Amino acid sequence: MALSACAASERDENEGEDGGDSTSSGRDTFIFAASADPASLDPAFANDGESFRVARQIFEGLVGTEPGTADPAPLLAESWEVSEDGLEYAFDLKQDVTFHDGTPFDGEAVCANFERWNNFTGVLQSESLSYYWQKVNGGFASSDVESLDGTGKYESCTAPDEHTAVITLASPLPEFISALSLPSFSMQSPAALEEYGADDVGGDSAAPVLPEYATEHPTGTGPFVFDSWTRGQEVVLAGNPDYWGEQGQVQRIIFTVIDDPTARRQALQAGDIDGYDLVGPADVVALEEEGFQIVDREPFNILYLGMNQADPELEDLTVRQAIAHAVNKEALVAQTLPEGTEVATNFVPPSVAGWSGDVETYEYDPERARELLAEAGKSDLTIDFNYPTNVSRPYMPTPEQVFQSISADLEEVGITVNAVPEPWAPDYLDRMQGTPDHGLHLLGWTGDYNDTYNFIGVFFGAESNEWGFDDPELFQMIGDARYQTSVDDQTAAYEAANEAILERLPGVPLAHPVPSLAFSPSVQGYPASPVQDEVYNVITLDD
Repeated sequence: MALSACAASERDENEGEDGGDSTSSGRDTFIFAASADPASLDPAFANDGESFRVARQIFEGLVGTEPGTADPAPLLAESWEVSEDGLEYAFDLKQDVTFHDGTPFDGEAVCANFERWNNFTGVLQSESLSYYWQKVNGGFASSDVESLDGTGKYESCTAPDEHTAVITLASPLPEFISALSLPSFSMQSPAALEEYGADDVGGDSAAPVLPEYATEHPTGTGPFVFDSWTRGQEVVLAGNPDYWGEQGQVQRIIFTVIDDPTARRQALQAGDIDGYDLVGPADVVALEEEGFQIVDREPFNILYLGMNQADPELEDLTVRQAIAHAVNKEALVAQTLPEGTEVATNFVPPSVAGWSGDVETYEYDPERARELLAEAGKSDLTIDFNYPTNVSRPYMPTPEQVFQSISADLEEVGITVNAVPEPWAPDYLDRMQGTPDHGLHLLGWTGDYNDTYNFIGVFFGAESNEWGFDDPELFQMIGDARYQTSVDDQTAAYEAANEAILERLPGVPLAHPVPSLAFSPSVQGYPASPVQDEVYNVITLDD
């Protein structure tokens, strides 16, 4: 609870000497408990929710989302026009916007950002860093990896004038506008990127060492500016006095890191924080009865059990089928996940076009699991099971409980589980995405925008360290579906791809959990979003 005490002291400093509020409009500090440190303050080198939570306050992209939805909406681009062939996007940029360092946001700044992403080299091209540029664009200007060498959709950017940026693609990318709402594609100050060596990443893909920019000098156009980051404790942001939009009441944000769900709840109950995410299922009713607010996000996610085929034991489809039949999804949901959570059958939520009701579902059947293990000659199977610690995710609020439930199911059918716990940041994600060194593993995904490719394309659109298999036929199916011009044809193609995925069974889709947040009664107007596009300048704090 040391972290909660730190948060309390920060709040005390914001009150007047008589204990009242320091401003006539009420408190202006919002204290939010994060479950982990951000991995990076440079969103181009991030793909985790805690990094994005902070990034959305500091940075803005050309495209945002409609409040409360996953649908794209204008942000730094007020409008755009797309050529008939789908290759040219002309963005009309918002005027009189400056970055936090006072430099102008204009067409040249837009082009500088796109050129930066496309020209990443060496370790910057690793999945643990430029994950989204690689997944959405498909490649870089040049690369030592053949599949990434000049294979991207992006071709060029021009700035006909300071208020216009024109992006030209080499081939159509139907989800381009929606994808630009990702924090990874936020606009960053070209001057700050250069001054603080944003691309001077050390280490290697398994253990990258971030430069000064990504830890001390993130520079965007958003309503809040970076103040400080005390690793493992808190990130502090301050109001941007020159913000082009609404400043709002909140002028100071403290993201205090409390990795344990029980400790987060206790900090809220003690009045040390204003709110927190990833409320444990067992805490929801109790907090409501005490007068706290519970805010649910629409579930737009997937929790899954990954089966890395680079592990020789998991390369055998029969073994993977046995594991799938061994897992009791219904019991897992009832015992470890929030009320309202749906059991998953696809790697996409039912609300996403392309979800199929005809996939193989691998119903819970321990006897069938034993038969399959015997058929594979693996009745005495021992397998590594990786899972994260010291973290809660929207798709997995209590990882240890999920691990324990699935492990018990596997042990029941004769599989010996070798538990491999590992801290979430930075070790766990780097191992899952940056190396082939893992076996069974728990992970998940909150959709970034409403598009099937954003789920199955990110997972299975190309070779990946996480899954450890090479299946050109499946990759082609997903790629072909991505570029269908007819909505009906694309939906049918994605349904077929989802069915093919479950036939191959690279992992077991487990559930679509309902993510819950909890707040003190004083917090008003929290902008809950299914894709977590939640910016705190719209929040008000009552006395």
